[in-house]
Amino acid sequence: MFGPASVTWQIDREAVIFLGAGRALLLQLAHPWVAAAIAEHSRTLADPIGRFHRTFDIVFAMVFGSLDRALLSSRQLHRRHSMIVGEMPETVGPFAAGSRYCANDIPSLRWVHATLVETALMAHDLVLPRLSAAERERYWAESRMFGALFGLRADDLPADWSGFAAYTAAMAQSETLTVSPAAREIATQIFNGARPWLRPPRWYRALTASLLPERLRAGFGFELDERDIRAADNAMKWIRRVYPKLPDRLRYVGPYQEAQARLRGELQPDWITRCLNRAWIGRPQMDARR
Repeated sequence: MFGPASVTWQIDREAVIFLGAGRALLLQLAHPWVAAAIAEHSRTLADPIGRFHRTFDIVFAMVFGSLDRALLSSRQLHRRHSMIVGEMPETVGPFAAGSRYCANDIPSLRWVHATLVETALMAHDLVLPRLSAAERERYWAESRMFGALFGLRADDLPADWSGFAAYTAAMAQSETLTVSPAAREIATQIFNGARPWLRPPRWYRALTASLLPERLRAGFGFELDERDIRAADNAMKWIRRVYPKLPDRLRYVGPYQEAQARLRGELQPDWITRCLNRAWIGRPQMDARR
């Protein structure tokens, strides 16, 4: 769908985009429909690693997979979303108790798509040189094509980057994003849960909280003290110093390396790429038919 010359590949190949994973998840949870759907239909709390793998498997298949694999993932996502329907258990923000939600609803799809697009670029720019205005326009033009794989039509998305930025800024202040009790419970379990070995480190929790709009940060109950801020600042100083010097084999995600190998005519990814794929998508090969 995109290819080596795309800005999308330039951004999404970087392992550093993981810095934004927590932010994207919390912004999605801040939409009451999304939070209700996850609470009632997802195994996120029982299987957080599986949730991580499934999310990146879908996204990376759309971005780095062959055309057939990208379209297959798109159809699988649509079928999965078509089964996620229900009713709001309580009134949250503008959504009344008993009102129906559907994962394929255009406004909620548009918001989930926006969180992925905006946060990937934000994480990239935290560590690497910022994109120019022209590159951001190209990135958004490609992201509109990415949105088509979600089931979004051209008219469902802003026409240019400034329109997209205006949309995300308006959403950040809108009552549409309201942290429900379900959203807060899910976030608490993920970031401060009962499994210490799965709990993100202090610096990552602090960084994630700092990237949220202030009112949503408060809604989720995140409080940043001086120790938190210092931990995040020290981690980012170290990452900015070390990350750009890493060899490409460690710096770039496995699905990107698999895509490059496929373009070279190699039938199977090598063992390093297979190991990286297991870390990112939970299986050794992205383009293997399932």
